[in-house]
Amino acid sequence: MASRIRLEDRECPLSTTVQHVGEWWTLLIMHDAFDGYTRFDQFQQSLGISTSMLTTRLKALVADGLLERQPYQTNPVRHEYVLTERGRSLRPVIVALAAWGNQELAPQDRAMILVDAATGEEAEPVVVDARTGKRLDDSDSYVFTAGPAASGAMRARYDELDHRRRAEHSERESVRGGSGRPW
Repeated sequence: MASRIRLEDRECPLSTTVQHVGEWWTLLIMHDAFDGYTRFDQFQQSLGISTSMLTTRLKALVADGLLERQPYQTNPVRHEYVLTERGRSLRPVIVALAAWGNQELAPQDRAMILVDAATGEEAEPVVVDARTGKRLDDSDSYVFTAGPAASGAMRARYDELDHRRRAEHSERESVRGGSGRPW
């Protein structure tokens, strides 16, 4: 599959992540792997995916280090696809995507929900900062910025965004009378 990543985005973790897991079948295969499927025929039956597409996606997932191909039978040799540590680390992302998909649906319209395995109680997934426990869905409180390995172009992008945020903040403050308070 040809790379869709733009040259200027090669250092962006979002762009490189989407290159690995942004394909529709990939997320569905990984979801099935989290549900315990490991064998080619299980994935194929669950997803209704063509043999050639499933073969291509599984090879890519193995190459990306998300799944590991291991023999489970010797005569004839048959393989299963087992989650790697890197693959398991993708689970919170898929949980968050499913929660996002459910958030606009009435509870009775949700086809799949996340529950506590011990209690059966529905979970309410959110993404939080591990250090503070604060939710990360507030774009004013948590912003992206250039990291230590950022190129000049990446630094320029985030310097411009920071400048724009500061200008907008100043403008809001002047409308409020400069008190810095929202009232």
